[in-house]
Amino acid sequence: MKELIMTNAKALVYSNDIVRGKRAVAAIGVVFFIVATALGAYVRIPVPGSPIPITLQTFFVLLSGAVLGRRLGALSMAGYLVFGGAALIGPTSGYLVGFIFASYIIGLMLHGRNSAITAFIVGNVTLLACGASWLICAYKMNPVSALSLGVLPFILGDAVKLAAAVLIYSKISKRTKEIFDL
Repeated sequence: MKELIMTNAKALVYSNDIVRGKRAVAAIGVVFFIVATALGAYVRIPVPGSPIPITLQTFFVLLSGAVLGRRLGALSMAGYLVFGGAALIGPTSGYLVGFIFASYIIGLMLHGRNSAITAFIVGNVTLLACGASWLICAYKMNPVSALSLGVLPFILGDAVKLAAAVLIYSKISKRTKEIFDL
């Protein structure tokens, strides 16, 4: 009897029985990443000479596409822009819009069975390219200035966040694929 109870308890824990319905599970995942990305904005390190701070947001951008997949990941980042209080006008605008593209690309690449590290690198490069492009177009920076102020100061921090995201994703990927039906 004890073995039957333990087996049923494990089945409940390892199934979607706790939260029924794909839409409810998807909504919980999307809301989680909206909130996590918003909270990540409060972990902020100013970069001398750059109008762009280092934040923890990009860590959650990487994981959103990996955990939720391309559509829900991009939706969570769009939701962050709409509901998260993101300032869409300013030097960070290109990066914020890049959140959506990066999350989508990461989800797409992981669905195509690329490695997490490859997907995260491509997603991060996409995000930085969107940010630098915005600085060039909206602020009339030359490409060298945009790279030196909007990309280079973030490479080390992004590498640390990327490594942490790869480590975490490697531990949770199997379960998240089951939960979010990827």
